[in-house]
Amino acid sequence: MNKSTTVIGFLGTNLDSAKGKSRWQNWRPTVGLCSREDFLIDRYELLYEKQFSDLAAEVMTDIRQISPETEVIGRELGITKPWDLEDVFSHLYDYFKSLHTDPSKTNYYAHITTGTHIAQICLFLLTESQHLPGKLIQTGPPRGRSAGVKPGSFDIIDLDLSKYDQLASRFHEEKAAAQDILKSGIPTKNRAFNELIEQIEIVALRSEAPILITGPTGAGKSQLAEKIFQLRQNRCGVEGNFVEINCATLRGDMAMSTLFGHKKGSFTGAASDRPGLLREANGGILFLDEIGELGGDEQAMLLRAIEEGKWLPVGSDTPVKSKFQLIAGTNKDLRERISDGTFRDDLLARINTWTFKLPSLSERPEDIAPNIEYELSRHTETSGQSIRFNKEAYEEFLKFSTDPKSTWAGNFRDLNAAITRMATLAPRGRIRSEEVDAEQERLTESWKRPSEPDSKSNLTDHLTEKEIEAIDPFDQPQLANVIQVCKSSKSISDAGRRLFSVSREQRKSKNDGDRLRKYLAKFNLQFEDL
Repeated sequence: MNKSTTVIGFLGTNLDSAKGKSRWQNWRPTVGLCSREDFLIDRYELLYEKQFSDLAAEVMTDIRQISPETEVIGRELGITKPWDLEDVFSHLYDYFKSLHTDPSKTNYYAHITTGTHIAQICLFLLTESQHLPGKLIQTGPPRGRSAGVKPGSFDIIDLDLSKYDQLASRFHEEKAAAQDILKSGIPTKNRAFNELIEQIEIVALRSEAPILITGPTGAGKSQLAEKIFQLRQNRCGVEGNFVEINCATLRGDMAMSTLFGHKKGSFTGAASDRPGLLREANGGILFLDEIGELGGDEQAMLLRAIEEGKWLPVGSDTPVKSKFQLIAGTNKDLRERISDGTFRDDLLARINTWTFKLPSLSERPEDIAPNIEYELSRHTETSGQSIRFNKEAYEEFLKFSTDPKSTWAGNFRDLNAAITRMATLAPRGRIRSEEVDAEQERLTESWKRPSEPDSKSNLTDHLTEKEIEAIDPFDQPQLANVIQVCKSSKSISDAGRRLFSVSREQRKSKNDGDRLRKYLAKFNLQFEDL
C-alpha cells in the first residue's frame, strides 16, 4: 500500500506574497513546492497568523489551481509574537499534540523554508523530537532568466536524533511526565528503580521490538506493561488495544485457539470463528504474562507470528496477519527452562531485545512509604471513603515494613492486601495501632514457609557428620539459623541485613555481606552453595 504525503509549513508573509498574473512568474516557496511533478503532495497544512489570513486564502487558492489533487487546509495558530520563542513554540506544540498522525499510512514533512527563524527552529525541534514523526523539507529559488516559472531546489532532510543534545524545557517536562505514567504517579526514591524507568521510557517511545519484563510475583509486571501501552497511546498514536493473558491459564487444545484463533467446526465446540488474542492486539500491544508456561506448540507458533507477522488459525489453511508489539513477563529464569527443554532458545532470543528486571519490594525499602500512600489513595477511590493512619500507627507500620526481616514475599500484592484489610477494619476512617499489630502478625505468619527444615537438616545438607561433630553444640543452632536465612535470601547482602539488623546500627562499617561471608568461611561454607 502506497503511503499518502502530508506537508506542514508556515505561510511566507514575504516570499509567498505576490499580486496579479505576474505572481506566476515569481518564485513562491509554498506554491512552488506544490507544483513539483517529482513530489506529489496529497495534503498541505498551511500555518499562519490571524493578520495574514487574506494572504493565506490567496496562496491556498493558487495551490488548488496549480495542484488540484492536493487538499489544502489552513490553520490559524493564534501566534501574537512571531519572534518570541516561547509564544511560537507553545502554539506549535499544542498544534502537533492535536494532530492524529499515522506514520504507517502517511509520510509527514515539515517545510522549514518559510516563516520566521523562530518558527523554523520550532519546526525543527518538534520534528526532531518526533512530535511530528517525519522529515524536513528545504526549498530554494531557481536560477536563470526564466527562473520564476521553475519550482527551484528541493532537499529532504532526515534528522539524526543523536546529534542534538539539548532540548527545550518542555521536553524535560514531558519526559518527567512520561516516567510519571510508568511509575503510576508514585514519587519513587530508589535510584536503581528510577534509572530502570528512565531506560524503559526511552525504549517505549523509540522501539516497537519485543520487551521482556522479569521479576518476582507481585513486583508489578502487568501494571508496567499497561503503563507502557498508555504512554505509547499518548505519544505515538497507538490505535490498537492492550490485550493481556496469563499463559499459566492456557491449557490443552484451548491454548492454541485462545492465542491464534480457530475456524468454525475445526474441533468439537467450535461453533463459530474466533479471531484469537494476537489478532485482537492488532495495532496495539499484546502482554503475555508468565510466558515460560506456554506449551511447545504455542511457542513455535508465537515465534512465527513475531518474525513473519502471520500464522495459521486452528483448522485454517489461510494465514492471517496482525501487527502488534509483544511484551512478555516472567518470574522464572527462562535460561533454566531452555536447559530443561521446556522453553525454546530461539524464542527467547527473539523476545529479549529489551529485558528489564523489576526489583522486589524488599529491595526498595525507601519506596515503601510512597507506595503506602498510593495504596491508601487507591482504596479511597474504590471505596469512596477517605482512610488515614494515626501518627503512631503509621510509624509502627512503616518501621515494620522497612525492617529487613519483612520479606514481602508477595511484593506489592501483599502491600495492597495489607492496606485493604487495615482500611476496611479501621473505625471512623483511622487506622490505629490495633489494626497495625494484627496485620503485622498476619503478614509474618503468611511469610513463613509451611514446612521449614529443622536445624539438624540444615547442617546435614551442607556439612558431613564429622564436620558437624567438630562444631560446639552451642554454635550449631546459630549456624543452622544462618544457613536457613541464606537459603531464603536473594543475595548475600540481603541475608546480611536480615542477620545483623540490630548490631549493624552500632558499627561504622556496615558491610553485612562481607561479615556474613567471613562467618561462613569459618565452617568452609560459601553463600553461593547454600
